[in-house]
Amino acid sequence: MVVAILLSALAMTAIVALRYLATSGLFAWLTGRRRPGYHTPLRAQIGREIGWSLASAAIYGIPAGIVAWGWEERGWTKIYSSWEAMPLWYLPLAPLLYLLIHDTWFYWTHRLMHRPAWFRAMHAVHHASRPPTAWAAMSFHPWEALSGAFVIPVLVFLIPIHVAMLGLVLMVMTVMGVTNHMGWEMFPRRLVNSRLGGWLITASHHQRHHEKYRCNYGLYFRHWDRLCGTDEGLSKNA
Repeated sequence: MVVAILLSALAMTAIVALRYLATSGLFAWLTGRRRPGYHTPLRAQIGREIGWSLASAAIYGIPAGIVAWGWEERGWTKIYSSWEAMPLWYLPLAPLLYLLIHDTWFYWTHRLMHRPAWFRAMHAVHHASRPPTAWAAMSFHPWEALSGAFVIPVLVFLIPIHVAMLGLVLMVMTVMGVTNHMGWEMFPRRLVNSRLGGWLITASHHQRHHEKYRCNYGLYFRHWDRLCGTDEGLSKNA
């Protein structure tokens, strides 16, 4: 059993690392096309971002591997694969619940990590990226990576979700983590400035966090920032 769990953890670590390299690489390439020369003075920084991110991949991969093993070998989780297992109306509800809960956890732990002692110990690595690039999506100190590595693995034991919808959650996590750090806004301004865009976090919103530190702590949505008075306008530099 221990060997099987270890192999599953190693496999998931490889998957997380390859997903990071592929997604960040794609959007870094797009950044280079949109902003030629943007990465040239940041080569040393990008090297550090990749190093920290690959270390984070291992930290994320271990609990993900345990979940994968528990699902396949023991049926411990609430991940289901049959479309008839739950009502169809529940399919989109589950990923929304996952994202809302993850966003809540992220907002409050993120604010905590901006307290001076916590910042120095955990979060300074991420903010060492000035400006952040697409490679900074998982550039975390191991303690910060650990704080977020167990959210989704815990949720799959508590809230039923179809395996395809879990894949959707992981895709949203990956894409938003990368695109919010590119330094430029890939979505049309009409969407970003719309009523819907006013509740979603994109690069324009998260870039302001990297500029000012004391605002815009959310991950996917802006409701906690708005409720807690930490929401600030969009960055003109993104």
